[in-house]
Amino acid sequence: MYLDFYGLKELPFALTPDPRFIYFTPSHTEAMANLHYGIESGKGLIVVTGEVGTGKTTILRWMMNRLDRTVLVAYLFNPRMTVPEFYQYISSPKLLDVPRWESKSELLLRLGEVLDSRHARGLRTVLVIDEAHGLSASVLEEIRLMSNFESDSAKQLQIVLTGQPELRDVLNQPELRQLKQRVALRCEVKPLPDIEETARYIASRLLAAGAERTDIFTAGAIDLVFRCSEGIPRQINNICDNSLLAGFAAGAETIGRETVEEVAETFDLLPNAQRGRQAGDERAGAARIFTAAGRSELWAAEASAERGAAQQQTNVGRAAQVSHEREVERELDGAGAPDADELGRAFRSWDSKGDS
Repeated sequence: MYLDFYGLKELPFALTPDPRFIYFTPSHTEAMANLHYGIESGKGLIVVTGEVGTGKTTILRWMMNRLDRTVLVAYLFNPRMTVPEFYQYISSPKLLDVPRWESKSELLLRLGEVLDSRHARGLRTVLVIDEAHGLSASVLEEIRLMSNFESDSAKQLQIVLTGQPELRDVLNQPELRQLKQRVALRCEVKPLPDIEETARYIASRLLAAGAERTDIFTAGAIDLVFRCSEGIPRQINNICDNSLLAGFAAGAETIGRETVEEVAETFDLLPNAQRGRQAGDERAGAARIFTAAGRSELWAAEASAERGAAQQQTNVGRAAQVSHEREVERELDGAGAPDADELGRAFRSWDSKGDS
């Protein structure tokens, strides 16, 4: 909808895990290095964790698209299965292609033959399970037993488990301690660490989408995108996509902070300090009861006054405060209009009493 308006060839911030748009942060690079090393070295069981939306699935898709044809990958993305369903799924022709079995024992026998044959020919077999934090303890125990397919020197089946941080808690369950001991490599995919990395992420996706310029978002907008998304790529994508849509509707060639704030408030993503405010508003200070001209006059008077006076106590009784306010009013109601110095002294005297 907004592609032509912003000079884009495709949507830059789609929520699908398209590996063409992958952006390698240091933690993404570490995760990819662990996957490469673990599979190439036949390490057996690899665990990758990360918060929701940090890009775990995108990394998996990127890796699977670039594996050599000698690597057979079985990818399971819905772990809510019973043990029989799990075995039926991974043995299907589109995955490990285990032929002619009617019982679990027969399946394991045929699977062992397939893995042994592939390993003897120098081929690798990888089972990738996404959303692994949702696996039942019984299925995880079967996965542990499948890791026993091995030769004297290497694992015949590489298993990759990816999931949310809860996967660590799952593996720490006492009944799964044997599976935990089988984990050869662990890594964590983290959110983007700061505003600068967020700016590079946004620019990278814009370029991948064919953008002619990468300054579509102002610095202030990117700052708010980072704070609202907490550096999570999926949240960044959602905010940026809707901000581009809102900017297109408003005819804005550049996305400013106000547009991002409106979108973030719609999706309940504003930081707590900004909730309930109108877009572009700032938190009002006590001095906002004065006009701009009045504040300027007050500041000028304060600048010409004596400095370094000791600050008086602020917690005074309400009766003393009211008495002092009347005293100030009498001072201000004296002969003629007060000059800047007098006005400054009056305000400082008033303010030094503080609020009750």
